[in-house]
Amino acid sequence: MNRIAVKIGSAVLTRADGTLDVTRLSSLVDQVAELRRQGIEVILISSGAVASGRGELHLSQQSTLEMDSVEQRQLFSAVGQAKLINRYYDFLREHHISVGQVLTQKTDFDSEEHRENMRRCMEVMLSHGVLPVVNENDTVAVQELKFGDNDQLASLLLNLIEADLYINLTSADGVLAANPETAAPGEKIPFLAVCGKDAIAKGIKAGDLVKLVCSACGGSGGGKPDSAMGGGKDATQVDNALALVDDFVSSKVN
Repeated sequence: MNRIAVKIGSAVLTRADGTLDVTRLSSLVDQVAELRRQGIEVILISSGAVASGRGELHLSQQSTLEMDSVEQRQLFSAVGQAKLINRYYDFLREHHISVGQVLTQKTDFDSEEHRENMRRCMEVMLSHGVLPVVNENDTVAVQELKFGDNDQLASLLLNLIEADLYINLTSADGVLAANPETAAPGEKIPFLAVCGKDAIAKGIKAGDLVKLVCSACGGSGGGKPDSAMGGGKDATQVDNALALVDDFVSSKVN
């Protein structure tokens, strides 16, 4: 496993009052730094800009209500994105890791030229030891053309950067086996996998793997990244998700 994409959801990084949880962010950075020490490339898809901006501005409820939802998001993200990347910079600097920011929009994926530019940008960052932190550029994104959440952004990035594993850090406990709005939800599935070349080489057959692949994996078939869910607000989510992957692979190989 050489390259891991880690998506950190808003609920994971946000306190009850809607501001950024700096303590949890610091803990997650420590775990990412440990992956880097093991020689693993990491790409972060990180929410938290709006929460960071909200905590910085301390606007009254009345001032907030005077803006529509788009204006609120633009204001908080414009201020918060600068603060968020500086938090990453400070925490990663303690581990002697450089960080780079990649802000994108949904329309960037419509153009092959733009997609290739993003891929080259992140490849050159990784080749020089820089950790990319990717987020949607909410300050200029048109509401109708927004990703909606970073799950969609991650799903488009995974194949672009050819990640071996996708870890989705979220407040959800896992993926449900069925849509609870149309059927009984069934069991929770904490780890999802598709049968890529590495799995086949280890003797893992497609029939052994979970057939349901979440939308963040971008479908099914060879070459797609495996996906692990880190549920809840546990401060050791990355470690827990990786342990889950190790257990799954060991059970199939052994």
